[in-house]
Amino acid sequence: MATLIEPGDVTDAGGLVVLVDDAGTPVGSMPKQDVHTVDTPLHLAFSCYLFNAAGELLVTRRALTKATWPGVWTNSVCGHPRPGEATEDAVIRHARDELGADIRDLREVLPDFRYRATDASGIVENEICPVFAAQVVGDLTPAIDEVAEYAWAPVGDVFEAARLAPFAFSPWMREQIPLLTARGSFAPTTDGGAS
Repeated sequence: MATLIEPGDVTDAGGLVVLVDDAGTPVGSMPKQDVHTVDTPLHLAFSCYLFNAAGELLVTRRALTKATWPGVWTNSVCGHPRPGEATEDAVIRHARDELGADIRDLREVLPDFRYRATDASGIVENEICPVFAAQVVGDLTPAIDEVAEYAWAPVGDVFEAARLAPFAFSPWMREQIPLLTARGSFAPTTDGGAS
């Protein structure tokens, strides 16, 4: 049984996930390795879609060692903010740690996204998960414990692949796609402005 850690109880928040109530208000934290179970509490996360200068979308395949949805394709980078960390700072940190990527023009595109999904192993994801978009600056050097492989492709091709083979993509990405499609263009423009 995981122990709930109240805010301020731990000085090193690197391995903690922020637990929230239904309104998204932080109510405590829990070690990341303990939070995802068959009864996962609602917690904060994020998803980010990264684009290159040509406007292609980066999709990543989750490492085969991941506890949930190993080997499935997903959006560019996902993760959890630490207690007291701005979600935008968490996106930048995870892009560097997981992809070796610097990003620019970060902006929130689906601020109210929330989902719950159960992996084949019975592990539950239960997240308030705002969605961001940004542009990659420079080359990628993915961490092998996070990313099995990656590809750049036109957004429409990625979204069509997810429609045709939904089992090959993460459930959060599948739920995000119609919302992003309804929104229209969400990629940063190549001149650094918002589209």
